[in-house]
Amino acid sequence: VSSGINAEYGGVQSRFMESQESVLKLSKKETGKDVLVPLTSSMYVPGQLADVEKVLIDIGTGYHVKMTVSDARDYFTRITEYITKKMEIVQKNLIEKDKLRQVTTEILQLKIQAQQQQSAQQQA
Repeated sequence: VSSGINAEYGGVQSRFMESQESVLKLSKKETGKDVLVPLTSSMYVPGQLADVEKVLIDIGTGYHVKMTVSDARDYFTRITEYITKKMEIVQKNLIEKDKLRQVTTEILQLKIQAQQQQSAQQQA
């Protein structure tokens, strides 16, 4: 469970970091430069940069916000830091839960052994 949650958070974190890198690369390009625009994950169409000062950012659930490149960079920095903090909290909680599970398992094993010994003594 722990590795699955960490992998999911890590995947989200890496997508935001990739987006931040893309915004930074875009800001170094010139207006009118030829680019490939993704329509789907496997289909692109040729296009030209019309504005390198503003970008359209997907902020989730189908909402997009027009931002300056510097605002977009700040947004991606904030969201990446937020996800990192959440990953740390989840990791700590998972470690605590695993310790509790281990203690519970040990207690149950001791109770089972005690019952088995008691049952063996009664039969003897």
